[in-house]
Amino acid sequence: MAEGQQRAAALAPFVVRSSDYELGPVAVHRGLPSSTLSITIPRSGAVEIGWLGRPGSGRRFQAAVAGLHLGAAELRQRGGARGVWVTLSPLGAVALLGVPASELAGDVVELADVAPAMAELPERLAGCGSWPQRRALVENALLAGLVRNEERAGGPALGAVLAALSATARVEEAARALGWSRRYLSRTVRAACGVTAKEYQRLLRFEAARGDLVAGARAGAVSLAAVAAGAGFADQAHLTREWRAMAGCTPAAWLRAEGMAG
Repeated sequence: MAEGQQRAAALAPFVVRSSDYELGPVAVHRGLPSSTLSITIPRSGAVEIGWLGRPGSGRRFQAAVAGLHLGAAELRQRGGARGVWVTLSPLGAVALLGVPASELAGDVVELADVAPAMAELPERLAGCGSWPQRRALVENALLAGLVRNEERAGGPALGAVLAALSATARVEEAARALGWSRRYLSRTVRAACGVTAKEYQRLLRFEAARGDLVAGARAGAVSLAAVAAGAGFADQAHLTREWRAMAGCTPAAWLRAEGMAG
């Protein structure tokens, strides 16, 4: 197995996605609610992140870690936004960063404050000339975190809990599948992730809708009614209400802002 494949296999339980990002000269990006944690590492300059609808909440970060959140954030990076973006499962918080996801929920913090050993990543990324080099650098830093936190990584129980919540539409069904009470399940999820089991399923439903919206836009045909049904919303009106509450805009407005509306 090639070195890159070995890194990917070792990180697979913890890393959902890693990619380069590049936006315009005065870039403003809306960070949508998510059931994952995110690491944003600019390749030059700093990134400003604040919460939508909360004036004065913006802070500048050399590299930022955001926990699970049910509201939208705004990311600004002047001079052209370029960098690496990594999303972690809740299991990845302890395994790679050394802190439970619950400590980061609803918050954005400096990567160096959470994982001091990764403080030099932004500077080192600036010296990488290609995405494979940047990916290898970041993955090696995460693997080093996995070694440091090996005794704390664990997480099979939490993995089973999150899988059960992902496989069902109701918390009661997930609890029944696990042989737990609803209260115990909710307490376990909140302690590990910082959100309730119901909120976690709400995030999953939102993400499913976002994925279907993107797929429909790329195919040239977006049906909000079909997206609502496919993601588990009661109807299109329910989908729109949730997007207004969680993203601060309608699905159609988000697609226009992302340049995906027809």
